[in-house]
Amino acid sequence: MLKEFKEFIAKGNVLDLAVAVIIGAAFAKIVSSLTDEIIMPVVGAIFGGLDFSSKFIILGEVPASYHGSLTDYAALKAAGVPILGWGSFLTVLLDFLILAFIIFLMVRTATKMMRKAPEAEAGPSEVELLTEIRDELRGKV
Repeated sequence: MLKEFKEFIAKGNVLDLAVAVIIGAAFAKIVSSLTDEIIMPVVGAIFGGLDFSSKFIILGEVPASYHGSLTDYAALKAAGVPILGWGSFLTVLLDFLILAFIIFLMVRTATKMMRKAPEAEAGPSEVELLTEIRDELRGKV
């Protein structure tokens, strides 16, 4: 069984998948940073300083033992207050849309490149080769 596992791991597809997952995770961090550090502050500035990460709706009772701010999303969440964090969700949704669009562009570009590559490398067709052979044989007879 160990031998079979080694053969499975050694296959190129598994290694390619592992590399893709690692690169994808790193790329997701880049997109998250792009959204959090560049796009959302610009959107916030356009809408008058609006910070989407702190936009939420309190859905339940705040415990009597809680003495923090009622506008501090992280503190309320840590205290176990039921919260609808729509601003945080909006940020994650924007992350996803950006990532999906970039992946779409990459797949589209790769597909175009793969379509062009066989045409550039393709030699004469089978019919053309047979025609050339026939013509050569006729010339020798």
